[in-house]
Formats: sequence, C-alpha cells, structure tokens
Amino acid sequence: MDLSYTEEEQEFRARLRAWLAKVLPELPAKPSADDWPGRRRYDLGWQRRLYDAGYAGLHWPVDAGGRGATPTQHLIFLEETERAGAPYVGANFVGLLHAGPTIAAEGSAGQRARWLPPVLRGDEVWCQGFSEPGAGSDLASLRTRAVRDGDDYVVTGSKIWTSHAEVADWCELLVRTDPEAPKHRGISWLALPMDAPGVTVRPLRTLAGSAEFAEVFLDEVRVPVANRVGAENDGWRVTMVTLSFERGTAFVGEVVACRRTLGELARAARANGRWDDPVLRRRLGRLYGEFGALWRLTQWNVSEAQRTGGVPGTGGSVFKLAYSHARQELYEAAAEVLGAGSLALEEEWVRERLSSLSYTIAAGTSQIQQNIVAERILGLPKGR
Repeated sequence: MDLSYTEEEQEFRARLRAWLAKVLPELPAKPSADDWPGRRRYDLGWQRRLYDAGYAGLHWPVDAGGRGATPTQHLIFLEETERAGAPYVGANFVGLLHAGPTIAAEGSAGQRARWLPPVLRGDEVWCQGFSEPGAGSDLASLRTRAVRDGDDYVVTGSKIWTSHAEVADWCELLVRTDPEAPKHRGISWLALPMDAPGVTVRPLRTLAGSAEFAEVFLDEVRVPVANRVGAENDGWRVTMVTLSFERGTAFVGEVVACRRTLGELARAARANGRWDDPVLRRRLGRLYGEFGALWRLTQWNVSEAQRTGGVPGTGGSVFKLAYSHARQELYEAAAEVLGAGSLALEEEWVRERLSSLSYTIAAGTSQIQQNIVAERILGLPKGR
C-alpha cells in the first residue's frame, strides 16, 4: 500500500475540491430526518450531480459504468467530500455500496447493463432483504421460499430490518430455492421489483425515532428467473460477496466522518472547560489513535479489494469489528464532553449516539465477526 500522493492524484484532489466549493452552495435544504420521500429526492439529486460531473461510481470498474479510479483517488474522494460536508449516499447506500458492487462482480452482462446505470445516475433505489425474524445472525436459517414456476420464482415469506424498503425500487433478496439442501447450499440471490403484486411494506421505527427500516411481506410474489444473480442455490456464495462489500468498504466514508466528529469534540471540550480533565483528554487521544489506525486499515482494505478484482477480503471483518466498538465509544465520549443538558438540545448528537448502539449488530454482529476473524484469518478451530 503506497500512502504517498502522485502529482496526478494531487491534481485530482484540487479539481474535486474546487467542484465541491462551487456546487455545495447550490444544494437545496436537506429534508427532515423522518421525511424519507424527501430524503430520497435529495439523495438521488446529489447522486445525479455526481454522475453529471463524472464522480459517480468513481472506483467502480469501467465496464460497470464507473471511472476505474485508483484506490487512492477513491479515498481522496471520500476525504474531500466529507471535509466539505457534502451529502453521503443516504437512501442510495444499498445500491451504491452493496447491490451494485455485487452485480458488477457477479451479474451477467445483461444484468449489469440493466441495473448499474440507474444506480449511478440516481434513478433507482435498492433495499436489502436479507434478515428475517428467525434468521438474523444465523442468516443461512432463512425460510423465505422461492418455488420455480416456468420462467418465474413464486416467493413467499417475510423480511425484517429491510433498509429503505419504503422508498426502494428494487430489493436484493435472499430466498430458499432448495429446502432439502444443507442450509448454506439451498439459497439464491434475487433482484425483486418492489412494485410487484404481493409485496407489502410496513416501516419500523427505531430507538432514534427514524424509520429507515421496514418489514417486508411477500405473498406469492412472482420474480423472473432472469433476476437471479449467480446460479440457483449458489446464493450463499454471492451473499458473501455482498457482505464483504458491506463490511469491507461500505463504511469508509463513515470513518472520515468520525474523525471529523472527534475533532469537533476536542474543540467543544476546550470551549466548555472539559479539556482540563486528564482522563477525558486521554480518552479522546486514544480514540484519535484508534480512528487513525482504522483509516489506515480502510486504505489497506480498499487497496486489497482493488488488487483482488474489486471484492474485499475477510479483513473487512477486522475493520467492522473494531469500527463498531470505536464508534460506540466515540459517542459515549460525546455525552461526557457535551453533558446531559447539551445532548438534550443537540438532536444530531442524540440521534448519532442512539444509532451507534446498532453498529455491533448491523452488518453482522460482533460475535459473528469474531468467529470469522478466528476461523478464517487466524485459522483457529470452529467452536462447538
């Protein structure tokens, strides 16, 4: 991993910084946190601006519609957009960070041509239909059935914690296509149109008061066989590709955001007198070191994904495990710096604090990540 910048990369940074300075003041006001139709329009409007300027799918392969940028250019893009306070992927995160990269890696030429350009242009939103009420951490226990009927699958079952289902056009859906096979071998990965007859969406309200998740009920929904990514019953392998993106590179922008937040906390502590507490200073200093190390690990993961053809490896589990706990501690420190009274007034801090509690569960629990690290990286025997 080369951490130095070439002249070309420095020029790329300068052009991007100038473009952000020009375009960000032109953006409309951001909708409220609970206005998901409004946030969809806002997020996709930003995606369209990126597309028109040539920054959409910057690190995607050229044959998938991206620019084929180097890992370093990708990281520069994340650094500069976060530094400038630009919008993040928002409602489009499943399409841009999970489903899109999976289709780019595993889809047919026709599937790539159909689904990737609308994601990059900001025309369509995807959601993730993986977890079920009885299949969360043990995802392979899913029971949503897909029965082949000619050129269609007839899908019946339910999903939970389906991200942005209420505003999505498509869903990356895991289904059981062979109930007699071992549980990891009878699964297929389908692209479900969310407007298909038989699809019912019921939003779920989180502890933070938002409703970016939903339950999805599937009552004999017909999904074309052509919408299957990968071979029938090979969906678990395809899912591991999706999860490697989710754990390995999808959080990279958030690491930059957390480093910025840490700087804001340090300034707040100096302003309100909390900086005089040596214990707090040590805590913030240790977090500074942890997020610095996470950024270096991010650089390594992105570089490794590029080297291996675009799919992150198991090192993503190391990152996700460390990042989840560091983020929680960051917002515990925020409560200490700002105090209960300030937190009651700062809605964004409260929302981020509550959101941080979910990170040791979302995208695979910390216990699952520990197992992956132990078995697949350290080579330890499987637990009984």
